[in-house]
Amino acid sequence: MTAARLLAELCLCAGALLALRQAAGRRRAVRRTRSLLLGPAAPPDGAAGRDALARWWAAARARPEWLCLPAAGLVALLGESPLPLAAGAAAVPLVRRGLRARARREEREALSGKVAALCGAAAGELRAGWQPGRALAYAARHTGALGPEEPRVLAAAGFGGDVPEALRTAARREGAEGLAGLAACWQVAVDGGAGLTAGLDRLEAALREQHERREALRAELAGAWATVAVLAALPVAGIGLGAALGAEPLRVLLHTPAGGACLLLGGALEAAGLWWAARIVRNGGGGAE
Repeated sequence: MTAARLLAELCLCAGALLALRQAAGRRRAVRRTRSLLLGPAAPPDGAAGRDALARWWAAARARPEWLCLPAAGLVALLGESPLPLAAGAAAVPLVRRGLRARARREEREALSGKVAALCGAAAGELRAGWQPGRALAYAARHTGALGPEEPRVLAAAGFGGDVPEALRTAARREGAEGLAGLAACWQVAVDGGAGLTAGLDRLEAALREQHERREALRAELAGAWATVAVLAALPVAGIGLGAALGAEPLRVLLHTPAGGACLLLGGALEAAGLWWAARIVRNGGGGAE
Protein backbone atom coordinates (compact mmCIF):
# COMPACT_ATOMS: atom_id res chain seq x y z
CA MET A 1 0.00 0.00 0.00
CA THR A 2 1.45 3.36 -1.03
CA ALA A 3 1.59 6.38 1.20
CA ALA A 4 -0.97 8.20 -0.94
CA ARG A 5 -3.45 5.31 -0.64
CA LEU A 6 -2.97 5.17 3.13
CA LEU A 7 -3.44 8.96 3.41
CA ALA A 8 -6.61 8.78 1.30
CA GLU A 9 -8.07 6.04 3.50
CA LEU A 10 -7.26 8.05 6.60
CA CYS A 11 -9.03 11.07 5.08
CA LEU A 12 -12.12 9.01 4.33
CA CYS A 13 -12.20 7.70 7.89
CA ALA A 14 -11.67 11.20 9.30
CA GLY A 15 -14.55 12.60 7.25
CA ALA A 16 -16.88 9.84 8.37
CA LEU A 17 -15.88 10.24 12.03
CA LEU A 18 -16.36 14.01 11.85
CA ALA A 19 -19.81 13.57 10.36
CA LEU A 20 -20.81 11.07 13.07
CA ARG A 21 -19.51 13.34 15.82
CA GLN A 22 -21.78 16.21 14.70
CA ALA A 23 -24.93 14.21 15.53
CA ALA A 24 -23.62 12.08 18.39
CA GLY A 25 -24.41 14.53 21.22
CA ARG A 26 -28.06 14.94 20.35
CA ARG A 27 -28.57 11.23 19.82
CA ARG A 28 -27.01 10.44 23.21
CA ALA A 29 -29.34 12.89 24.95
CA VAL A 30 -32.37 11.31 23.28
CA ARG A 31 -31.24 7.82 24.27
CA ARG A 32 -30.67 8.84 27.89
CA THR A 33 -34.12 10.40 28.13
CA ARG A 34 -35.76 7.37 26.58
CA SER A 35 -33.86 5.06 28.91
CA LEU A 36 -34.96 7.02 31.98
CA LEU A 37 -38.61 7.05 30.93
CA LEU A 38 -39.05 3.63 29.34
CA GLY A 39 -36.08 1.62 30.51
CA PRO A 40 -33.43 -0.02 28.30
CA ALA A 41 -34.69 -1.75 25.18
CA ALA A 42 -32.83 -4.04 22.82
CA PRO A 43 -32.65 -2.64 19.30
CA PRO A 44 -34.09 -4.80 16.52
CA ASP A 45 -31.87 -6.47 13.96
CA GLY A 46 -30.18 -3.95 11.70
CA ALA A 47 -31.26 -0.98 13.80
CA ALA A 48 -27.69 -0.07 14.77
CA GLY A 49 -26.61 0.19 11.14
CA ARG A 50 -29.66 2.21 10.20
CA ASP A 51 -29.09 4.55 13.15
CA ALA A 52 -25.45 5.06 12.17
CA LEU A 53 -26.45 5.81 8.59
CA ALA A 54 -29.14 8.23 9.78
CA ARG A 55 -26.63 10.01 12.05
CA TRP A 56 -24.15 10.30 9.21
CA TRP A 57 -26.81 11.67 6.86
CA ALA A 58 -28.02 14.19 9.45
CA ALA A 59 -24.47 15.40 10.04
CA ALA A 60 -23.82 15.63 6.29
CA ARG A 61 -26.93 17.76 5.86
CA ALA A 62 -25.87 20.02 8.74
CA ARG A 63 -22.28 20.45 7.44
CA PRO A 64 -22.35 19.56 3.73
CA GLU A 65 -19.05 21.32 3.01
CA TRP A 66 -17.17 18.57 4.85
CA LEU A 67 -18.28 16.08 2.20
CA CYS A 68 -15.48 17.53 0.08
CA LEU A 69 -12.96 15.61 2.16
CA PRO A 70 -14.41 12.09 1.64
CA ALA A 71 -14.92 12.87 -2.05
CA ALA A 72 -11.33 14.07 -2.38
CA GLY A 73 -10.16 11.03 -0.44
CA LEU A 74 -11.95 8.74 -2.89
CA VAL A 75 -10.29 10.45 -5.86
CA ALA A 76 -6.93 10.28 -4.10
CA LEU A 77 -7.48 6.59 -3.47
CA LEU A 78 -8.29 5.93 -7.10
CA GLY A 79 -5.44 8.08 -8.39
CA GLU A 80 -2.95 7.02 -5.70
CA SER A 81 -1.88 10.61 -5.11
CA PRO A 82 -2.27 13.06 -2.21
CA LEU A 83 -2.97 16.01 -4.53
CA PRO A 84 -6.77 15.56 -4.54
CA LEU A 85 -6.70 15.69 -0.74
CA ALA A 86 -5.13 19.16 -0.84
CA ALA A 87 -7.72 20.25 -3.39
CA GLY A 88 -10.52 18.88 -1.21
CA ALA A 89 -9.21 20.67 1.86
CA ALA A 90 -8.99 23.93 -0.10
CA ALA A 91 -12.54 23.42 -1.39
CA VAL A 92 -14.07 23.21 2.10
CA PRO A 93 -13.91 26.96 2.93
CA LEU A 94 -15.01 27.87 -0.61
CA VAL A 95 -18.04 25.59 -0.44
CA ARG A 96 -18.84 26.86 3.06
CA ARG A 97 -18.72 30.44 1.78
CA GLY A 98 -21.08 29.62 -1.09
CA LEU A 99 -23.51 27.80 1.19
CA ARG A 100 -23.53 30.69 3.65
CA ALA A 101 -24.16 33.17 0.85
CA ARG A 102 -27.11 31.10 -0.33
CA ALA A 103 -28.44 30.84 3.22
CA ARG A 104 -28.18 34.62 3.63
CA ARG A 105 -30.02 35.14 0.37
CA GLU A 106 -32.81 32.80 1.46
CA GLU A 107 -33.05 34.55 4.83
CA ARG A 108 -33.21 37.91 3.09
CA GLU A 109 -36.04 36.76 0.84
CA ALA A 110 -37.93 35.24 3.77
CA LEU A 111 -37.56 38.44 5.80
CA SER A 112 -38.79 40.50 2.86
CA GLY A 113 -41.93 38.37 2.75
CA LYS A 114 -42.42 38.80 6.49
CA VAL A 115 -42.24 42.59 6.15
CA ALA A 116 -44.94 42.52 3.48
CA ALA A 117 -47.06 40.29 5.70
CA LEU A 118 -46.51 42.70 8.60
CA CYS A 119 -47.88 45.59 6.55
CA GLY A 120 -50.90 43.58 5.46
CA ALA A 121 -51.67 42.33 8.96
CA ALA A 122 -51.33 45.80 10.50
CA ALA A 123 -53.62 47.28 7.82
CA GLY A 124 -56.20 44.59 8.50
CA GLU A 125 -56.20 45.28 12.22
CA LEU A 126 -56.52 49.02 11.59
CA ARG A 127 -59.63 48.37 9.50
CA ALA A 128 -61.02 46.37 12.39
CA GLY A 129 -60.84 49.49 14.54
CA TRP A 130 -57.63 48.87 16.49
CA GLN A 131 -55.27 51.66 17.44
CA PRO A 132 -52.04 51.87 15.37
CA GLY A 133 -49.77 50.82 18.24
CA ARG A 134 -51.88 47.79 19.09
CA ALA A 135 -52.24 46.83 15.41
CA LEU A 136 -48.48 47.04 14.92
CA ALA A 137 -47.83 44.95 18.03
CA TYR A 138 -50.25 42.24 16.89
CA ALA A 139 -48.79 42.11 13.38
CA ALA A 140 -45.20 42.06 14.65
CA ARG A 141 -45.81 39.19 17.06
CA HIS A 142 -47.53 37.10 14.39
CA THR A 143 -45.02 37.69 11.59
CA GLY A 144 -41.66 38.09 13.38
CA ALA A 145 -40.61 40.73 10.85
CA LEU A 146 -39.01 43.09 13.37
CA GLY A 147 -36.48 40.57 14.65
CA PRO A 148 -34.24 41.71 17.52
CA GLU A 149 -35.61 45.25 17.28
CA GLU A 150 -39.15 44.13 18.09
CA PRO A 151 -39.07 45.05 21.83
CA ARG A 152 -37.79 48.54 21.04
CA VAL A 153 -40.38 49.16 18.31
CA LEU A 154 -43.27 47.85 20.40
CA ALA A 155 -42.13 49.87 23.43
CA ALA A 156 -42.06 53.01 21.29
CA ALA A 157 -45.51 52.20 19.88
CA GLY A 158 -46.99 51.46 23.30
CA PHE A 159 -45.52 54.33 25.30
CA GLY A 160 -45.48 57.20 22.82
CA GLY A 161 -41.88 56.87 21.66
CA ASP A 162 -40.33 57.57 18.28
CA VAL A 163 -41.81 54.69 16.28
CA PRO A 164 -40.47 55.81 12.87
CA GLU A 165 -36.91 55.98 14.19
CA ALA A 166 -37.22 52.53 15.75
CA LEU A 167 -38.58 51.16 12.47
CA ARG A 168 -35.73 52.74 10.51
CA THR A 169 -33.26 51.07 12.86
CA ALA A 170 -34.95 47.71 12.28
CA ALA A 171 -34.82 48.33 8.51
CA ARG A 172 -31.02 48.17 8.50
CA ARG A 173 -31.08 44.37 8.32
CA GLU A 174 -30.82 42.77 4.88
CA GLY A 175 -34.29 42.02 3.61
CA ALA A 176 -36.03 44.36 6.07
CA GLU A 177 -35.66 47.48 3.93
CA GLY A 178 -39.45 47.65 3.58
CA LEU A 179 -39.64 48.72 7.22
CA ALA A 180 -38.24 52.08 6.13
CA GLY A 181 -41.39 52.52 4.04
CA LEU A 182 -43.48 51.59 7.06
CA ALA A 183 -41.62 54.22 9.06
CA ALA A 184 -42.40 56.82 6.39
CA CYS A 185 -46.08 55.88 6.40
CA TRP A 186 -46.16 56.14 10.18
CA GLN A 187 -44.39 59.51 10.11
CA VAL A 188 -46.82 60.93 7.52
CA ALA A 189 -49.84 59.62 9.43
CA VAL A 190 -48.65 61.14 12.70
CA ASP A 191 -47.44 64.49 11.36
CA GLY A 192 -49.91 65.10 8.55
CA GLY A 193 -52.95 63.19 9.73
CA ALA A 194 -53.01 61.01 6.60
CA GLY A 195 -54.62 57.58 6.67
CA LEU A 196 -52.18 54.94 7.82
CA THR A 197 -54.28 52.08 6.45
CA ALA A 198 -54.13 53.29 2.84
CA GLY A 199 -50.39 53.81 3.07
CA LEU A 200 -49.85 50.31 4.44
CA ASP A 201 -51.98 48.82 1.68
CA ARG A 202 -49.92 50.54 -1.00
CA LEU A 203 -46.68 49.57 0.71
CA GLU A 204 -47.72 45.92 0.97
CA ALA A 205 -48.68 45.86 -2.71
CA ALA A 206 -45.33 47.38 -3.70
CA LEU A 207 -43.33 44.95 -1.58
CA ARG A 208 -45.20 41.93 -2.90
CA GLU A 209 -44.79 43.11 -6.48
CA GLN A 210 -41.07 43.55 -5.93
CA HIS A 211 -40.84 40.06 -4.42
CA GLU A 212 -42.72 38.56 -7.38
CA ARG A 213 -40.41 40.30 -9.84
CA ARG A 214 -37.37 38.81 -8.12
CA GLU A 215 -38.94 35.35 -8.17
CA ALA A 216 -39.78 35.65 -11.87
CA LEU A 217 -36.26 36.81 -12.68
CA ARG A 218 -34.76 33.97 -10.67
CA ALA A 219 -36.92 31.48 -12.58
CA GLU A 220 -35.73 32.94 -15.88
CA LEU A 221 -32.09 32.68 -14.78
CA ALA A 222 -32.48 29.04 -13.72
CA GLY A 223 -31.79 27.89 -17.29
CA ALA A 224 -28.61 29.93 -17.47
CA TRP A 225 -27.38 28.54 -14.16
CA ALA A 226 -28.16 25.01 -15.38
CA THR A 227 -26.00 25.65 -18.45
CA VAL A 228 -23.15 26.85 -16.25
CA ALA A 229 -23.45 23.72 -14.11
CA VAL A 230 -23.39 21.44 -17.17
CA LEU A 231 -20.32 23.18 -18.57
CA ALA A 232 -18.59 22.84 -15.20
CA ALA A 233 -19.33 19.10 -15.09
CA LEU A 234 -18.00 18.36 -18.59
CA PRO A 235 -14.32 17.96 -17.56
CA VAL A 236 -15.31 15.58 -14.77
CA ALA A 237 -17.45 13.61 -17.21
CA GLY A 238 -14.52 13.48 -19.61
CA ILE A 239 -12.26 12.03 -16.93
CA GLY A 240 -14.89 9.43 -16.08
CA LEU A 241 -15.31 8.51 -19.75
CA GLY A 242 -11.57 8.15 -20.14
CA ALA A 243 -11.39 5.89 -17.09
CA ALA A 244 -14.23 3.76 -18.49
CA LEU A 245 -12.31 3.34 -21.75
CA GLY A 246 -9.18 2.25 -19.87
CA ALA A 247 -7.09 5.35 -20.61
CA GLU A 248 -6.22 5.87 -16.89
CA PRO A 249 -6.63 9.67 -16.94
CA LEU A 250 -6.01 10.01 -13.19
CA ARG A 251 -2.63 8.31 -13.48
CA VAL A 252 -1.67 10.59 -16.38
CA LEU A 253 -2.87 13.77 -14.64
CA LEU A 254 -1.41 13.00 -11.22
CA HIS A 255 1.81 11.10 -12.00
CA THR A 256 3.28 12.61 -15.18
CA PRO A 257 4.77 16.09 -15.73
CA ALA A 258 2.72 16.71 -18.86
CA GLY A 259 -0.45 15.55 -17.11
CA GLY A 260 0.30 17.77 -14.12
CA ALA A 261 0.78 20.78 -16.38
CA CYS A 262 -2.49 20.01 -18.18
CA LEU A 263 -4.24 19.64 -14.81
CA LEU A 264 -3.01 23.01 -13.58
CA LEU A 265 -3.84 24.79 -16.82
CA GLY A 266 -7.23 23.11 -17.12
CA GLY A 267 -8.09 23.88 -13.51
CA ALA A 268 -7.19 27.53 -13.97
CA LEU A 269 -9.25 27.78 -17.17
CA GLU A 270 -12.17 25.99 -15.50
CA ALA A 271 -12.12 28.38 -12.54
CA ALA A 272 -11.86 31.42 -14.83
CA GLY A 273 -14.70 30.17 -17.03
CA LEU A 274 -16.99 29.50 -14.07
CA TRP A 275 -16.25 32.91 -12.59
CA TRP A 276 -16.88 34.68 -15.90
CA ALA A 277 -20.11 32.76 -16.63
CA ALA A 278 -21.41 33.39 -13.11
CA ARG A 279 -20.59 37.08 -13.46
CA ILE A 280 -22.50 37.31 -16.75
CA VAL A 281 -25.55 35.62 -15.23
CA ARG A 282 -25.45 37.81 -12.10
CA ASN A 283 -25.10 41.00 -14.15
CA GLY A 284 -27.97 39.91 -16.36
CA GLY A 285 -30.08 39.28 -13.28
CA GLY A 286 -29.22 42.55 -11.60
CA GLY A 287 -27.99 40.72 -8.47
CA ALA A 288 -31.02 38.46 -8.16
CA GLU A 289 -28.78 35.51 -7.45
